[in-house]
Amino acid sequence: MNVLMISDVYFPRINGVSTSIETFRRALCAQGVRSTLIAPDYPEAAACRADGSVIRIPSLPVPLDPEDRLMRRRHVRAAMPRLHRERYDLVHIHTPFVAHYAGLEIARALDLPCVATYHTFFEEYLFHYVPGVPRAWLRALARRFSRTQCNELDAVFVPSRAMGETLERYGVTRPLHVLPTGVPPDQFEGGDSYHFRQRYGIERDRKLLLFVGRVAHEKNIGFLIDVLERVRRREPSALLLITGEGPALAALRAQAERAGVAEHVRFLGYLDRHSELHDCYRAADLFVFASRTETQGLVLLEAMALGTPVVALAEMGTRDLLEAQRGCRIAPDDVEGFARIVCGLLGDPRELERLGSEASAYARGWGADEMARRLARLYAGVCASVRRPAMAQPSATPSRPTSPP
Repeated sequence: MNVLMISDVYFPRINGVSTSIETFRRALCAQGVRSTLIAPDYPEAAACRADGSVIRIPSLPVPLDPEDRLMRRRHVRAAMPRLHRERYDLVHIHTPFVAHYAGLEIARALDLPCVATYHTFFEEYLFHYVPGVPRAWLRALARRFSRTQCNELDAVFVPSRAMGETLERYGVTRPLHVLPTGVPPDQFEGGDSYHFRQRYGIERDRKLLLFVGRVAHEKNIGFLIDVLERVRRREPSALLLITGEGPALAALRAQAERAGVAEHVRFLGYLDRHSELHDCYRAADLFVFASRTETQGLVLLEAMALGTPVVALAEMGTRDLLEAQRGCRIAPDDVEGFARIVCGLLGDPRELERLGSEASAYARGWGADEMARRLARLYAGVCASVRRPAMAQPSATPSRPTSPP
């Protein structure tokens, strides 16, 4: 099978969508599924251009968001002669902006089925970036936008049951399939705690709490700074590491200053995800996570894979990862309760060690190869069920979100 993917974001832009795309593309190769990705060009993406399976599209900077780029539709259309020659079986869209509309256009031009993965919970996202507009209006807009886009497709993949149920409530009537992103085998390897602590001048016995992800308002990182303030009452030397970049960085630095914990919060920026980030996971005593908007929470699995126990809120997509309560603790959605669980674990080295071993074993059950096998079966099922040239019409009643067999 030969699949054409398209996304508004990809490496060197680091986020969950980029990671999911890379993980699936690598694992799909072993399933006999070839893939080509259409993605924006970035000023710093010279190293990426050597990959012939990624078509880089000239792009413009997104206003107020220097990390992201906006692909130019006319340059996507200019790639059509090449796409016609490749004989693709299916188009897979990963983001809802230029990629969605360009992906649909390509699918119709090539007479192909078209699917998408719904990666981002926009209902709880937009109000952080569109000030002055009532939150209820933005939520209604996000729901209508998502419903309309999803119902234009032949099938929709969601990373968690919660996200599938949410799309159902929106009125999405296309087939919904739950398909998390898996953990690649190399995620369980490497990582040097001593090297990491030595590089950053962190004492071997200092307690480390870690957050990894985009430093964005919807990640609720300010909650973790409040938690740290309480944790330090019992663990005065506790240090919170925040890796990543994003629009909330200045506000979080200011919050740490106001709370008097600036010396106990370090903003590390982006770390190389195949080397230094592994060291960082290994060095941490606990991975802490308070986002309420995740469609999956892949970083929790990454931490677990490297033996770092997790304390997190079980909200939206993270519920699927945490409900087994293996290698993790589910925290209440209040600062005092969250801090109490963190302190209890930091004060019990034997339990931390047990949870770390349990976390690594649990993460192996979410392997990338198995998820890729499921995706390959889903691709085959969509291709078999969709009749061209007319795209199937939406059914009258919503379909239940289903996991592939």
